Amino acid sequence: MAQDTVTGIRLRSVYLPLKTPISDAKVLTGRQKPMTEIAILFCEVETGDGHRGLGISYAKRAGGPGQFAHACEIAPALLGEDPSDIAKAWDKLAWAGASVGRSGLAVQAIGAFDVALWDLKAKRAGLSLAKLLGAQRDAVRCYNTSGGFLHTPLDELLVNTDRSREKGIGGIKLKVGQPDWALDIKRVSRVREHLGDAFPLMVDANQQWDRPTAMRMGRIFEQFNLIWIEEPLDCYDAAGHAALAAALDTPIATGEMLTSVSEHWDFIRQNGADFLMPDAPRVGGITPYLKVATLAEFAGLTIAPHFSMELHIHLAAAMQREPWVEHFEWLEPLFNERLELKDGRMLVPTRPGLGISLSEQALAWTRDSAGFGSLG
Repeated sequence: MAQDTVTGIRLRSVYLPLKTPISDAKVLTGRQKPMTEIAILFCEVETGDGHRGLGISYAKRAGGPGQFAHACEIAPALLGEDPSDIAKAWDKLAWAGASVGRSGLAVQAIGAFDVALWDLKAKRAGLSLAKLLGAQRDAVRCYNTSGGFLHTPLDELLVNTDRSREKGIGGIKLKVGQPDWALDIKRVSRVREHLGDAFPLMVDANQQWDRPTAMRMGRIFEQFNLIWIEEPLDCYDAAGHAALAAALDTPIATGEMLTSVSEHWDFIRQNGADFLMPDAPRVGGITPYLKVATLAEFAGLTIAPHFSMELHIHLAAAMQREPWVEHFEWLEPLFNERLELKDGRMLVPTRPGLGISLSEQALAWTRDSAGFGSLG
């Protein structure tokens, strides 16, 4: 039987516009501008036997053109490879761009190829990605972030929480970390009162506190029975996060900004998180994500993957310890399919692979594309 090989690759740079400019603490502290769009990198892989896979990566505020350019440079290295040899393919792509390193933008570009190969492998097996990886559950508890940004007035924030609960979402996350910490306390207090004492509530400071402020705010927030405090400090301050995790009853969550297995390992070995939040596209795809998840489980940490729920629902379903998945409806216009919610959980799709296909809207929002090899 002849070996199947990758014969064609299509890359698309798609820009998803956001209905409302998004502001978190990084905007209120003057470090960033409101986010108005997300750059999505799609990779479609085809094989000689007619199998196809779809992969995704992304960049917020900056990096989209760079990701697409790097992906175009390394794409030819995948042609002719056996699509089943995903780890080998990852290494080959990494070496093709080795001069720019093995973290950051370079591996985020690889992530789109890697996800496409896993999607292809699951489709060829006739399984959902979750089943291919060895699913532990058919639904995962989920929380909503998109309704709790700092640009949202308090009254609207309460309406958003009600809508989320009516949809079947099981937790609410609020953004905090603005210069006037009293406003953070007011918003969290009011939402906790609105939700009741038991409903899962999280907060996210987006790296905007220094160590003394984070400790002070963490102690104040103890009264609100939070599931976690997310990114209270700079995303690379493992020692600072570890000190908070040791001192506070409220768990500490972080990891979404880290872009390699080694960066996550630094947090794991220093006990810098109770909840680890790897992002598969940011760490270079499913292949390195699985390494991070294995290290986290051995360390007794809970996984709560960041963003791109259409991908992470499958990865979370394969975790032994009960995870959380972040509900962001922003990417929904890009796909023909929708995820289902029920009783506080997100149902794991049973369609082959990721179970998603690009919509006509995604094609209309495409700003650049490139093809390599023979495309059907």
